[in-house]
Amino acid sequence: MVFDWDGTLADTSARIVNAMHSAIHNLGLDVRSMDEIRNTIGLGLAEAVKSLFPGMGRQDHQALISGYRQYYLQPSNGKTTLFPGVEETLHYLNDQGYLMAVATGKSRSGLDRALQETGFAEFFHASRCADEACSKPHPQMLLEIMDILNVKPEKTLMIGDSEYDLQMANNAKVAGIAVSYGTQSMERLLQCRPLTCLNELNELTDWLARQK
Repeated sequence: MVFDWDGTLADTSARIVNAMHSAIHNLGLDVRSMDEIRNTIGLGLAEAVKSLFPGMGRQDHQALISGYRQYYLQPSNGKTTLFPGVEETLHYLNDQGYLMAVATGKSRSGLDRALQETGFAEFFHASRCADEACSKPHPQMLLEIMDILNVKPEKTLMIGDSEYDLQMANNAKVAGIAVSYGTQSMERLLQCRPLTCLNELNELTDWLARQK
């Protein structure tokens, strides 16, 4: 079971949008809408910034990335909160002996911090971040996780809330499961042909039981 982090396990969309809005405003850049910023969630931060400001130079991109990180980590911007049903589902999967991993657009330091805040670091047997591999939807993250855990594509599931997650799964020849409560609409997710689309993560346990 390979999970995306932001928008799938962790309810961080508002925190991400607020931090990016603040960084954009601080640099005096043209405003980007909430939907425009939300649409980049799931990409690596460098890719997200390039998507928002494609004509901007490298130095300005780096300034925006640094500003975003500064605002994201401010105490006033909150701490990592898991979606309803996530804690119970992870406990269930762990008890059932599933190997679990994370493939995320976060940086390594960002993911490690989030895992520490939520107390779930020990539940995940492997992880890959955007500063360690190509950004989604490139399959590198999934391919490396499967190699580390010695699991074949046909025995792997990718669970995510964005088309980037599901396209990465398709590119790695891995089955995908979508969640509808994250950053992108169910209609958009279904275009990537996931096995199913969950309204809450705890629906995953019933879905797995029906596959036996």
